[in-house]
Amino acid sequence: MNDVLTVHGGTPLVGSIQVRGAKNLVSKAMVAALLGEEPSVLRNVPQIRDVGVVGGLLELHGVQVEEVPGPEGELRLDPSNVIQAHVADIDAHAGSSRIPILFCGPLLHRLGEAFIPDLGGCRIGDRPINYHLDVLRQFGAVVDKQPNGIAIRAPRRLQGTKVKLEYPSVGATEQVLLTSVLAEGVTELTNAAIEPEIMDLIAVLQKMGAIISVDTDRAIRIEGVDRLGGFTHRAMPDRMEAASWASAALATKGDITVLGARQQEMMTYLNVFRKVGGVLDIGDDGIRFSHPGGELNSLVLETDVHPGFGTDWQQPLVVALTQASGLSIVHETVYENRLGFTQALRDMGAQIQLYRECLGGRPCRFGQRNFLHSAVISGPAKLHGADITVPDLRGGFSHLIAALAAEGTSRVRGIGLIDRGYEHFTQKLQMLGANYER
Repeated sequence: MNDVLTVHGGTPLVGSIQVRGAKNLVSKAMVAALLGEEPSVLRNVPQIRDVGVVGGLLELHGVQVEEVPGPEGELRLDPSNVIQAHVADIDAHAGSSRIPILFCGPLLHRLGEAFIPDLGGCRIGDRPINYHLDVLRQFGAVVDKQPNGIAIRAPRRLQGTKVKLEYPSVGATEQVLLTSVLAEGVTELTNAAIEPEIMDLIAVLQKMGAIISVDTDRAIRIEGVDRLGGFTHRAMPDRMEAASWASAALATKGDITVLGARQQEMMTYLNVFRKVGGVLDIGDDGIRFSHPGGELNSLVLETDVHPGFGTDWQQPLVVALTQASGLSIVHETVYENRLGFTQALRDMGAQIQLYRECLGGRPCRFGQRNFLHSAVISGPAKLHGADITVPDLRGGFSHLIAALAAEGTSRVRGIGLIDRGYEHFTQKLQMLGANYER
């Protein structure tokens, strides 16, 4: 497949598109199926590369993965014959995905051992897997670092424990949940992530037979059980993808209805969209996002863990802010290197300056550590076409939005990365009237 998209910009995106299940839930729910002794059914599954990677890894471990044809996006997962996969196969299949780390808890319960190859993932910030390894050790796992990866063993049944996260990391919270549900005794997790996708994963685990209670102060209590069954679950919609198309509507002076988008998980984003000047029409089956027709407003924004403004919402919105009147300030507090994508926007004519200081909000953990994690955006800027290489998933989609908003022609390379998290995105561009060739 050609990995370059030639985009002729300057046309407003107008029309309706559909979003399906959240990438950040679907892949984790697929891993959760490993814990069950009976088959599971997951619906509303998008056709994205991450789902293929996780499905392939599950098959390497003996899980039967069946995609049911039809509009429901249904996956059937049968974990009755779980086996240990070959190291080389895991490595080859996982590629740059970081999902193998979440297989560890379920595999330790099912097989008593797990292996993780060297891990990749989007190159944004330092996502240390040490967090995960420390968590597994607390449950009683033995971790052995080897030249080609990490071998992990459970000499006896894993034991419930008390885990306090330094930072409410989504990945570490998922690791605790997937490891604790079959551990002996009670696990108390404090300073947990409480993203909607985490809540949906907890709902999946409860359907399987887990006992999990969530308190108001980021505390999650898990009472270990002896066995889990299967689940039937419809994945929550992808709020990150929905917001990406919403930002595209703002940046291109467009009008996009995102069918499947749901208000409840997007309230923080919707507030910001409205403050910038965007027009919202929230319906039962989706949300219509449109440009107001006049000027967009600049604003001060800080990313944060849920219920704050999500870091995955930040990059597409920055493109829209290049078209707002005045100075906008964006302070990124979740990933330290997530503003690197703005260099391509500068090459296209955007006026964006990066700073090491914590601007426009409270001090964060990156303030003293020399990271360029605040941006000042001066607008409106006239964007022009350029040759761009996609850096990561959300940054890549942001570059695509910029190319669509710019006057002239852009060549966007490496767009295969966007397939990781955006289902059929070129077909959706076509439906919205974008002018491009692939």
